[in-house]
Amino acid sequence: MTTSPQEQSPAEQGPADQAPPPAQGHPQRWLILGVICLAQLTVLLDNTVLNVAIPSLTRELGAATSDIQWMINAYSLVQSGLLLTAGSAADRYGRKKMLLAGLALFGVGSLVAGLADSTGQLIAARAGMGVGGALLLTTTLAVAMQIFSPAEQPKAIGIWSAVNALGFATGPLVGGVMLDHFWWGAIFLINLPVVALGLVAVVALVPESKNPRGDRPDLLGALLSTIGMSSLVYAIISGPEHGWTSGRVLLTAAVAVAVLAAFAYWESRIPYPMLDMHFFRDRRFTGAVAGAVLIVFGMGGALFLLTQHLQFVLGYGPLEAGLRTAPLALSVVVLNFSGLSAKWTAKLGTPVSIASGMVLMSLGLVSIATLASGGYAGTLLGLVLIGVGCAIANPAMAHAIMSAIPPEKAGVGAGINGTLAEFGNGLGVAVLGAVLNSRFAALIPVVASSLPAALSSADGSAEKERILDAFSSGLATSQLVGAVAVLLGGLVAAALLRRAERADFA
Repeated sequence: MTTSPQEQSPAEQGPADQAPPPAQGHPQRWLILGVICLAQLTVLLDNTVLNVAIPSLTRELGAATSDIQWMINAYSLVQSGLLLTAGSAADRYGRKKMLLAGLALFGVGSLVAGLADSTGQLIAARAGMGVGGALLLTTTLAVAMQIFSPAEQPKAIGIWSAVNALGFATGPLVGGVMLDHFWWGAIFLINLPVVALGLVAVVALVPESKNPRGDRPDLLGALLSTIGMSSLVYAIISGPEHGWTSGRVLLTAAVAVAVLAAFAYWESRIPYPMLDMHFFRDRRFTGAVAGAVLIVFGMGGALFLLTQHLQFVLGYGPLEAGLRTAPLALSVVVLNFSGLSAKWTAKLGTPVSIASGMVLMSLGLVSIATLASGGYAGTLLGLVLIGVGCAIANPAMAHAIMSAIPPEKAGVGAGINGTLAEFGNGLGVAVLGAVLNSRFAALIPVVASSLPAALSSADGSAEKERILDAFSSGLATSQLVGAVAVLLGGLVAAALLRRAERADFA
């Protein structure tokens, strides 16, 4: 039987389990934020850092294409499948405990990955890192919500969001630099000193916090959400490779739909749900959720395609391409670390901030789609517009999601935010990639399996030029689809959040 905070003994209750932070927040809140952002950055780097090591892994471990896919996907599948469960565990058992557990698991996984001498070992290590990553991604945002006062939360979330953008942009750069000087295992072993520093800092600085009600663990809900989300992400990842109508993809998608439906049914009928389905009756929550999915759908897919444009069409190498996407992350970092985006959000309000930011992002994608073929200048303009839009919209969106959920459920809120990001990104890459491929196939029907295959079979420079033009056309079309998705997400989120604000004041 669950007891209320008043019924708990002092030892059970503890000062950190009680209540909201004082009006000024935790006295060491900015130092704590730096610690958790460092842990967050390490996890995010490992989402992309492996991509640049693929040639080395193929050569030194004899990895087949399927092995490479599982090295990459094992991390994202486990991480995305466990985000809700990890957030719920943090709320119940303590966010500091789960932060320490996440760092430890991530560190052990990094050590095993760095010393692996077979593809099987590396895949298993990546899966273990995914467990630690899920715990870190949920607890870092939840802790930030606990240690900052409501007035400072937007700026804190802005910095947290900027670290996300920094991790996304610098993963390939860090991997490229490490591989220029060391063997492939160094891209994992570099995590160890960061993990060690993080463990010491978390023990010394981060206060414990958890749901004082101590809800019973929802084991069946955790199992269903993990299976459902993992199946859904796997179906999305597999679609472009195996075909959307293939038996593997259709079966996995059917399992995902059935299991997630069972999860929603179960959660709506138990007294202590992991995910309270009543959250979806809150317009603020549904507005932020709808916007978050569409923003990541458009952005994740469009930026994935942009790297191909820079390398295949404009002819840059991997490191050069990574450097030329850096203005996006730099724009986000400057605006969020300076606090400018938080000031704009406070002045404009959440609905207008989200709409304005996503309009800018949509314009950035249009700029890349229409001007990038003329060189890097159009791409640079687009990247800066996207970065400014991200700096305004993303923190406001995350804050809207977290604010719509009770503080004691902050871990679940962070899990929802992370799950939306994983789902939207995977779906964006798959769908916009399919738009690119279908457009390319329509223009180059004979050799449309891939751009490298088409170029290798081209007869003369004129034919190669025609193939590159077709690929550029496909990229532009997919970027425009992403722009529409982002714009639609901004309008939907802003409208629902505006209606929620009006209902609050009515």
